[in-house]
Amino acid sequence: MQADQPLFIIGRHAFTFTDVMIGAAAAGFVLLLAAVVLAFRAQAGRKAEQMRTAELEYRLAELSGALQNFAAQTQGQGANLQRTLDERLDQVSQRVGYGLSEQSQRTVQSLNALHERLAVIDAAQANLTNLSGEMLSLKDILSNKQTRGAFGQGRMEAIITDGLHSKAYAFQATLSNGTRPDCLISLPDSRLKLVIDAKFPLESYNALRAATNEQETKQAETQLRSDVLKHVKDIAEKYMLSGETHETAIMFVPSESVYAEINERFEDIVQRAHRMRVIFASPNVLMLLVQTMQAIVKDAAMREQAHVIQGEVVKLLEDVGRLGERVSNLRRHFEQAGGDLEKLDISTKAITRRAEKIESLDLSDIEPPALAGAKPKLVGQQR
Repeated sequence: MQADQPLFIIGRHAFTFTDVMIGAAAAGFVLLLAAVVLAFRAQAGRKAEQMRTAELEYRLAELSGALQNFAAQTQGQGANLQRTLDERLDQVSQRVGYGLSEQSQRTVQSLNALHERLAVIDAAQANLTNLSGEMLSLKDILSNKQTRGAFGQGRMEAIITDGLHSKAYAFQATLSNGTRPDCLISLPDSRLKLVIDAKFPLESYNALRAATNEQETKQAETQLRSDVLKHVKDIAEKYMLSGETHETAIMFVPSESVYAEINERFEDIVQRAHRMRVIFASPNVLMLLVQTMQAIVKDAAMREQAHVIQGEVVKLLEDVGRLGERVSNLRRHFEQAGGDLEKLDISTKAITRRAEKIESLDLSDIEPPALAGAKPKLVGQQR
C-alpha cells in the first residue's frame, strides 16, 4: 500500500497512512506529554503534601507544646486554686466552729437565765397560790359577822399594841354599866378613858359595790346608812358615860375602802356622828391618833419627872463646881511646878557656864603644890 493512498474518509477529509502515523505520533507525544505532566503534578503534589504534612506536624508540635504549657499552667492554677480553697475552707471551718461555740455558750447562758426565770416564776406561782389560799381564807373570815368582828378587833389591837405602853390601854374592859368596849385608853392627867370600838359594815358596802342600777344603788346606800348610824348610836349610848369615859369616842373601821366610801358618799352620816361625839377612824387614822397619844403620854411622863430632872441638874452643878475647884488646885500645882522647873533651869545654866570656864583654862604652865616628903618636879617634865 502506498503511503499517499487514503485509508479511510471521514466526511470530506481523506486520511492516508502518513496522516495516520503523524496522528499516532502526535497522539503518542500528547500522551507522553500528558504522562510527564501528570508525573510532574504527582511529584509536585507529593512535595506539597509533604510540605503540608511537615507544616501540619509543626503545627501539631506547636499545638502539643501549647497544650503541654496550658496543661502545666492549668495544673499550677489548679494547685493554687486547691490551696486557696483549702485555706478558705479552713477559715470557714474555724469561723463556723467559733460561731457554733459562741452560739453554744449563748444558748447555755440563755437556758440558764431561762431556768432562773422559770424558778422565779415557780416561786411567784407558789406565792400566788399561797396568797390565793389566804385570800380565800380571808374571804371566809369576812363572810361571817363574828369572825369579821374578830378580824377588825385584831387589827385595832395590833395598832394599839405597837404604839402604846401596856399600862396605857385595856382590851375588853368592863364599864360601870356592864358594857365592854373593844378598847379603853387611859389619858394622862385625867381619870377619863377614851373608848375605841371596831365596827365593820361590810355586807351593805359589798351590796353597794355590786349594785348595777339606780334602784339597787339606792337600796344599798340606805342599808349602809342604816348600819353605820346603828353602830354610831350603839357606841354613843353604851360606852359614853359621864365621869367615866371621855366625851368623844372612836369608831374603828378596819377597811380603808369602807372608810373612804363613808366619808366621800355619806357626809350626812359623818356630820351626825360628829354631833354624837363619835369619830370614824381607818387603820391609818387610828395609827396617827395612837402616835399623837403616845407623844402626849411621853410629855406627861416628862412633866411628872420634872422634879427628878431638877434634882439631877442640881447635883450636876455641884459636881461641876467641885470639878472647877480641883482644876484650880491642879493649875496652882502646875504653876508651882513651873517655877521650880525655871529655878532648876537657872541652876543648870550656871553649872554649865562654870564647866565651860573650867574647860577653857590652860593648866599646862601651872605648878601643882608641893607635897610633904615628895620631890618637886620641873614644869613640863615628862612622867
